[in-house]
Amino acid sequence: MFIKLKSLLYNNEVRAIAFQVLAVVFIAYFVYQAFDNMMLNIEQSGIRSGFGFLNDEAGFAVNDNFFLTYSPTSTNLQAFYVGIVNTLIVAITGIFFASVIGLVIGIARLSSNYLIRKMATVYIEIFRNIPILLQILFWYSTALSVLPSTRNSMNFLDSVFLNSRGLFLPKFIIGTEFYLVLASFIIGIVAYVFIKKRSTKKHDDTGIATNTIPHFLGLVVLLPIVAYFVFGAQLEYPALKGFNFQGGTDLSIEFFSLAFALSVYTATYIAEAIRSGIDSVDKGQKEAAAALGLRQGQAMRLVVLPQALRVAIPPIINQYLNLTKNSSLATAVGYSELVTIFSGTVLNVVGQAIEIIALTMLVYLTISLFISLVLNIFNKKMEIKGK
Repeated sequence: MFIKLKSLLYNNEVRAIAFQVLAVVFIAYFVYQAFDNMMLNIEQSGIRSGFGFLNDEAGFAVNDNFFLTYSPTSTNLQAFYVGIVNTLIVAITGIFFASVIGLVIGIARLSSNYLIRKMATVYIEIFRNIPILLQILFWYSTALSVLPSTRNSMNFLDSVFLNSRGLFLPKFIIGTEFYLVLASFIIGIVAYVFIKKRSTKKHDDTGIATNTIPHFLGLVVLLPIVAYFVFGAQLEYPALKGFNFQGGTDLSIEFFSLAFALSVYTATYIAEAIRSGIDSVDKGQKEAAAALGLRQGQAMRLVVLPQALRVAIPPIINQYLNLTKNSSLATAVGYSELVTIFSGTVLNVVGQAIEIIALTMLVYLTISLFISLVLNIFNKKMEIKGK
């Protein structure tokens, strides 16, 4: 028996498992003691604990509210939901525009035109080396200084108004007609995705490319417009009443400042990822495209970029995650996202820092993991498939 125990003691695999078990037990004990001590201190200090505060009345207004119903009489849980939605909207907006700007600047960095190439370089060097918080504050201050007052708003077709408080737009009146238009839009997207997949499969099998832009315009753009007029959907237009516009929907200057700063800042890193991806494509690929008679733009779109994206996507994923997390800096300009509403106002009222901060961190963790999951799936599909 002693010999067997001795052999197990000197067995590397057994020792490795034993050390890991001991490490897990030690960490679990440490976490338990820390949590128990924290709860004891909370109880002795007379601080309320738990998540019952989520059902309490919020008691404060929210400036930016896009889809959800909210008022000062709503609960803290509803304020939490509004913060999540606002965070997602500014993150998605920033990701979209950062991707577009980054793609254009990344290609421009390799342009044969000296002026375009140097302008792209200057853009990257300027915006990449200024802290994002300072950029948010700069664009916010600039917007407040440049845009006119409410009564002198820029007017577009008596339907859209732009001033120092934001952009005021018409919005759909929710009803059966709206849902029919929304259904036509969803059907158009599903049909276009189906057609796009069919055309991609046809291209992979035969090498024949199909132009799907007319399908996109017809199904995703034209179909909802036709449905709008056919079903008689109604719009609510903003109108100046007193010192501000009422009706319709609005995008605040805080939202624009934050989204613009996040876009131009993150685009610098995306541009460099695109540039490095294009540089990684073998020169022979470009020469082969030219030999086939493809124009420079066609060669870039059909030959170079699909290969460059395989290299660029992993670092771009990191920038999308950074942009999402940087959206928490919105508190500097007062945009009502999750940190401003929940970890700011609600925390000041309720005082339960542990629960509120933990929920906030959990939301950002969930959003980041979801973005990583979606883009990693896309990255997997972009990989070169062996035969």
